[in-house]
Amino acid sequence: MLDALPIDDRRRLQARAQRVRLELRQVLYWPDEPITQVYFPVDAVTSLLTLLGAAGTVEAGLVGREGLVGLPLFLGAEATHGRAVCQIAGEAWRLPAAIFREESGRDGPLRDRLLRYTQALLHQVSQSSGCNRAHPTGERCARWLLMVHDRVPGDTFRLTQEFLALKLGTRRPTVTVVMGALQQAGLVTYRRGTLTILDREGLEAAACECYAIIRDETARLLGPVLGPSEPAPAGGDTPLAEVDAGEASPGGRPASHRRANASRKRPGSRR
Repeated sequence: MLDALPIDDRRRLQARAQRVRLELRQVLYWPDEPITQVYFPVDAVTSLLTLLGAAGTVEAGLVGREGLVGLPLFLGAEATHGRAVCQIAGEAWRLPAAIFREESGRDGPLRDRLLRYTQALLHQVSQSSGCNRAHPTGERCARWLLMVHDRVPGDTFRLTQEFLALKLGTRRPTVTVVMGALQQAGLVTYRRGTLTILDREGLEAAACECYAIIRDETARLLGPVLGPSEPAPAGGDTPLAEVDAGEASPGGRPASHRRANASRKRPGSRR
């Protein structure tokens, strides 16, 4: 998001922010507690989780380099009944809440960009909600893998079946069948918790139409901010993107925090 701003605005914000490393499972804000920092991801990816009481949690949205973690502050709220958790380790620009309110409260490119991003995120959440209810698990799985691929460097990232089952709202045996179908179709490889996308075009054909709808609306509002990117050079400091089952589980806080083409048959589809 910061890269999309005019250079003077970007430099001013970066001078007031701190570039930080977001670690796997790091909670960026807690339910019903004041949001004290906002984050502009560089190559990290964050899940926005909705709490379902005894039923645990479910992912409502993904935030990567296109967006902002801490949007409730922009909308005038101090907290939200949800949780933001880093699902893919990486870097982000961190800005204190008071400075963010000051910067986003003035008319200018940042405010304009945030307004458009708000619409993009609302669209992602609403489309994903309908998708989760209406479409087969195989198609939803392909959609989610593509959305992650759009936000990570390279074609490989860590993924556990337990975590994917949580994402898709299904049981692990179902995920095993779906992933097996994707592998048999030659779209991905999946070994020891590491997934590699082999055939991006084929995976798009396997996904439901919701992926393209979300992608196209994001591009309409924000420009070409998403899509596969090259991994860091060998020896660089960008790690293998990691996704794990533990980040989105409803477990307690750490002790330190007491407060192919369209005619291809879609793997896992009912058709």
